[in-house]
Amino acid sequence: MTDESSQKFLGRTRAPRVQIEYDVEVYGAQKKVSLPFVMGVMAELSGQSADAPPPVAQRQFLEIDSDNFDERLKAMKPRVAAMVPNTLTGEGQLGIDLTFESMDDFSPAAIAHRIEPLRRLLEARSHLANLLTYMDGKAGAEDLIAKVLADPALMRTLVSAPRSSGNEADSAQATP
Repeated sequence: MTDESSQKFLGRTRAPRVQIEYDVEVYGAQKKVSLPFVMGVMAELSGQSADAPPPVAQRQFLEIDSDNFDERLKAMKPRVAAMVPNTLTGEGQLGIDLTFESMDDFSPAAIAHRIEPLRRLLEARSHLANLLTYMDGKAGAEDLIAKVLADPALMRTLVSAPRSSGNEADSAQATP
């Protein structure tokens, strides 16, 4: 089964909406000739690319469709480099430098993974979601978390305690 939706399939198999036809007389007989509708767009779409674009005379027209869009996007390497207000701390500016290689790179999660302060927040959110899943159905877990959050000295002790690797914990549980 294909990954594409039925709408994309219909879009490709449906007749074009723009049809240009004209009548031609060929050897004394009238014949309708259909011209294809071709549209060319000349634009600088790479944003603030690290590479200098070639001169306009050396550029070629490229066919872009839903099948090769990510490939063309990767070849163009569109890039955004900017200073944005740091709304996380409210102080100063935050420098961002993003290069896009596929449509998935434009998703909020993909952008957050590529900007360090946002990546850390996204990881913390993921850890909290995992903790919530782990705590579900545990009777005293919420009380224990509330106790740790209410006692700053206990929280500092837990944060500064050395972490054991998962292998050591597994071997300690396996030993009778």
